[in-house]
Amino acid sequence: MHFFENGFELVDNFISQHWLKMIVSEIEKSTNLSINSGVRHINKKLTTIADYLNSTEFQNKSQIFLPAGASLVRAILFNKSAAANWYVSWHQDKTVSVSKQFDAAGWRTWSVKDGSLHVQPPLAVLEGMVTIRIHLDATPKENACLKVIPDSHKLGLLSPEQINGIVAANEALYCEANQGAALVMRPHLLHASNKSIIPGNRRVLHFEFSNWPLPEGIFWE
Repeated sequence: MHFFENGFELVDNFISQHWLKMIVSEIEKSTNLSINSGVRHINKKLTTIADYLNSTEFQNKSQIFLPAGASLVRAILFNKSAAANWYVSWHQDKTVSVSKQFDAAGWRTWSVKDGSLHVQPPLAVLEGMVTIRIHLDATPKENACLKVIPDSHKLGLLSPEQINGIVAANEALYCEANQGAALVMRPHLLHASNKSIIPGNRRVLHFEFSNWPLPEGIFWE
């Protein structure tokens, strides 16, 4: 599978039309959901998303990518639209959110973002994590699909200078996705996205999974 070799894989028809229509309908009907750019803990705010994550369909589709015992550790709804359209520079996702601070080797750079406690874990944690990005809208290059550097997750945690050098020396791959497709990737794979240049929405459900055992009394947030 490309995911285990290259750090990413695009999977068509990952979510069925049944679940896609139900989720989009709840998003569009929700009166207490302010979607400017991203909504964290979306599984706790929309029942259809929580139900989908617990469904047999999602379990069957995701199990070939997830390590044994993995659980959801982050759930975000991203939307690029005329009201919120932004460029994302080349980067690695290398922080996680936990319930409280603790002392452990390799866990560093603690910070608070959007009211949640974030920390950079050791590389081994990221190497076992899996991100599943489900496209609720068709996402061609013009609608700000993600672009990635294949195999870059094998290079470890990179400095800004290293990232610039790798991007300059390698060709970016645009992960153009049909509606309902999922991009499965390692969080520390180098990725970026441009602004959308077409009208409408670019809604993506971003789910992260890990089976890393946290210290007793600490939980993923």
